[in-house]
Amino acid sequence: MTKAHPPHCQFVPPWLLERLAEPGDRAALTADPVAQAVTQTLLMDAEFRAAREAKAPHAAKRATKPAWAVYTAASKQTLPGKVMRTAGEPHNADPAVNEAATGGQAALDLFSQVYGRSSFDDAGAEVVMSVHYGVRYDNAFWNGTQLVFGDGDGQVFDRFTKPVDVLGHELSHAVTERTAGLVYSGEPGALNESMSDVFGICAKQRLLGQTAQQADWLIGEGIFLPGVQARALRDMAHPGTAYDDPRLGKDPQVGSYKDFVHTTQDNGGVHINSGIPNRAFQLAATSIGGSSAEGAGRIWYSALTGTDVGPNTDFAGFAAATVAAAGPHADAVRQAWTTVGVTPTAGSTSTVGTSPPPTTVAVTRSGGFAGITRTGEVDLEGDDPRVDDVRRLVQRTDFTSLSSRPTAPDAFSYTFSLPDHDEVTVAEHELTHDLRRLVELLLDKE
Repeated sequence: MTKAHPPHCQFVPPWLLERLAEPGDRAALTADPVAQAVTQTLLMDAEFRAAREAKAPHAAKRATKPAWAVYTAASKQTLPGKVMRTAGEPHNADPAVNEAATGGQAALDLFSQVYGRSSFDDAGAEVVMSVHYGVRYDNAFWNGTQLVFGDGDGQVFDRFTKPVDVLGHELSHAVTERTAGLVYSGEPGALNESMSDVFGICAKQRLLGQTAQQADWLIGEGIFLPGVQARALRDMAHPGTAYDDPRLGKDPQVGSYKDFVHTTQDNGGVHINSGIPNRAFQLAATSIGGSSAEGAGRIWYSALTGTDVGPNTDFAGFAAATVAAAGPHADAVRQAWTTVGVTPTAGSTSTVGTSPPPTTVAVTRSGGFAGITRTGEVDLEGDDPRVDDVRRLVQRTDFTSLSSRPTAPDAFSYTFSLPDHDEVTVAEHELTHDLRRLVELLLDKE
């Protein structure tokens, strides 16, 4: 299946930046340096996304040595910038460069030494990191080619290279992109974010020599400057408790599936709902004991890179994959997911699934303006009375000639999953007569 264009994966959720960009008195915006910095960050992010939509990312640089290189963007937005340090070279006078080097190496060591993975692509790709991106830029992200880090605004956010788990978090987005390819929306998107927190925290704990029981489980500890009422950006053990500050508001993360937040913001709440699988990992890791990286981390990595997890796998599907990979720790992993309200269900996918069983034809209609999706399927080897009609329509439709492409906002689109075919999404106005009839049959619940 052709991979979708990689998402712009940011460390700080956009809704948090938007809150900081709005002082209590709108007229005071020009006098508020934090609001100015955050507003500039949001504008830069919007420009970056627009540029990425217009131009596909280049292939990652490959090299056996150096394993990584740190550049400075010198407060500009041109990437990667000027090279400042590569693997094997000593510290220099720039703290941000050294922090990126330490965090990047820690993340690479985690994947290499614990999971046997050679860089994010498992083929030795050089990891490119750029620091000092933009002016008072309040974020860090993976752009499909490299890692990028801002210096913060100097009042709320500090340098984004300071917490080692930020480096691990962003590099893990690259690993997820090259493995399961979890789409950056809804439950798969929240899992995508959670995978980055999981391996980011594993890199942090490993560097500090901590066991799962000794660790604080804080993501982004040190990212906020003194005076901000915050312990970190996220708390994997207690989602929703990382901060409570007049400027930031209260941490909105949830830690149980019963509290799942349905929203159109933040790509369907990927940063808010990631607290659910985050907490499941923390519970599993502390139950298994010892090193989180060696224990629960191995299980999560095996699930992420295995055949049971694909672009649209949901919480239940991923939970089932971790239980299947857990061996003697299966009961502990199952209990962790059950505690957060997720029942492991093999093959479970969100709205648009990955591939259905080999004999199943399925279609999912997007939610449209009302946000209500519908999914239907028919097993061609079953005794469903629709089998003959569905088989005939599938046989006379050339699905290889159909190409998936974005549809207009609020317009319905239909994603077809068929045996021996990649998924294909067709806009409603492009449905042929046979496809319309196939949709009617598959969505017929009678």
